[in-house]
Amino acid sequence: MRHRRTTAVDSLDLELEHGVHALLGPNGAGKSSLLRVLATAAGAVEGELKLLGRDPRRPAELMEIRRRLGYLPQTFGMFRGFTVRECVSYAAWLKDMPNRGALEAVERAVDQVGLTSRMDAKYRTLSGGMQRRVGIAQALVNSPQLLLLDEPTTGLDPAERDRFHTLLRHLSATTTVVLATHRMEDVHTCCDTAVVIRASRKVFVGSPRELDGAGGYTGVLAGSVR
Repeated sequence: MRHRRTTAVDSLDLELEHGVHALLGPNGAGKSSLLRVLATAAGAVEGELKLLGRDPRRPAELMEIRRRLGYLPQTFGMFRGFTVRECVSYAAWLKDMPNRGALEAVERAVDQVGLTSRMDAKYRTLSGGMQRRVGIAQALVNSPQLLLLDEPTTGLDPAERDRFHTLLRHLSATTTVVLATHRMEDVHTCCDTAVVIRASRKVFVGSPRELDGAGGYTGVLAGSVR
């Protein structure tokens, strides 16, 4: 799979079911590029991609995919004058959610990240960790079938990370979650599968326990360059 002039992922054959799947790799391995392509924020120049059983190259199917996925990029920003409610409502509008039920969905998503008490606070007044939680809420607002998260626990304190891990475990029964992270705490606490990529190639796929048995993340990376 190529993105622009860069090979984001090379020879990756992967089918993910419901559950939480960690995406691991060193800086420059292609994690963020892969998530952008999966989120349909960027197109793949080469390779075949099916999301939720649909082909994103077909406009009608692309719109259906976008209605059913949630995405938090590594760098997330929102209109600074918006309130938390307006930020998440805007995301609901972008995802073509019907007005009926959207208000309840916004409130539910904000509650899931523990920001109900700050619902009418301006985005610019929030701490970095709270702004990150707004980013998670906007990704959750449409109850996505496919949830793509790029370093979502960056800026969260330990209590917030615990809450987030609990949320992901709850979502895993009905949602396919792909979580790019550099925190092994995230992997061992809430992930069913770990996918390790290096230099745009898959070098390991298995459970966190199997990853540990293979020498852990650093051991797998070291073995991949022999």
